[in-house]
Amino acid sequence: MSTNKNWLDICQLDSIVPNSGCCALVDNEQVAIFRIDNSGNDEVYAIENHDPFSKANVISRGIVGSLSDNIVVASPIYKQHFCLKTGQCIEDEETKLKTWQVRIENNVVQLSA
Repeated sequence: MSTNKNWLDICQLDSIVPNSGCCALVDNEQVAIFRIDNSGNDEVYAIENHDPFSKANVISRGIVGSLSDNIVVASPIYKQHFCLKTGQCIEDEETKLKTWQVRIENNVVQLSA
């Protein structure tokens, strides 16, 4: 990881239930943070919370799972799937959500600023 990046503390990792998401307000933008339990190892992802199909800020409340080799979240309203790594909508190749680099340091979820 690059040492010249600024990392912003978001929350304690234990504040996020495994295999679910929560929402954080970062620079006036809602960011959905997901904690995925991968065989006992936690992975975290940060993706835009705004669902472009329903126009609601609900992605953090979506259901996580996998499609093919992608870890995805299904929007809780119209059920489109978004890849947590890339933000790409699986059902609509023209739609992509913003993503952020995220990491866990000393049990704290941090977002690249």
